Amino acid sequence: MTHPHSDGPLVEMVASDISRALRDVRTQIEKAVQDAGRPADAVTLVAVSKFHPAAAVEAALLAGQRVFGENRVQEAAEKFPSFREQYPDLRLHLIGGLQTNKAREAVRIADVIESLDRPSLSDALAKAADQEGRMPDLLIEVNTGDEPQKFGVLRENADEFIRQSRARFGEKLRGLMCIPPAGEDPVPHFRFLRSLADQHGLPVRSMGMSADYPQAIAEGATLVRVGTAIFGARPSGVAAG
Repeated sequence: MTHPHSDGPLVEMVASDISRALRDVRTQIEKAVQDAGRPADAVTLVAVSKFHPAAAVEAALLAGQRVFGENRVQEAAEKFPSFREQYPDLRLHLIGGLQTNKAREAVRIADVIESLDRPSLSDALAKAADQEGRMPDLLIEVNTGDEPQKFGVLRENADEFIRQSRARFGEKLRGLMCIPPAGEDPVPHFRFLRSLADQHGLPVRSMGMSADYPQAIAEGATLVRVGTAIFGARPSGVAAG
């Protein structure tokens, strides 16, 4: 079936590239899981489709991918609702820093919000959940490198914020997420996140991207967020964000 966003030959060309890339990434995930001695279903692939068109998402859907990650609420709201009717098992993760004024839309469209990192956002999400009558699963983003320019709760504040969030959101708080500093060995950051999640009895560890997801799997990732290795480089003319 052709989606309204489709553009015939473009979709077919994109579909073959993305299908091949997805197959390669899944093979690498399977190998990393096996090498780590973990169960075959231990890791879920989140295909990060930020900045890529709906045609690319459709190509991944046609190749069997069902879990996607987007950075921006507005972009996700434009791209994904029209796919849900055709693919009811689609799961949308919001993985970018979230502004409080976008909380209601995020709660409305997301299955998982991976970027809870401050009390004001907790307040906004709780209010939005009351308004919408639903609450996505939540992950706390931990700024494992204590980088001032990044989102995420700082290491020294993480324990207390996790406790507060657990008390407030209960089982909806599922785990932790991190983005290690660029240019650093990510493994110590992955180990820190896993240890923190284990201490708090949280089952989900979202860590690892295109450059380092096999290492993240070796260190206990349950979600890996892979964009470039599936969809290619960000389209030209799109600024980083």
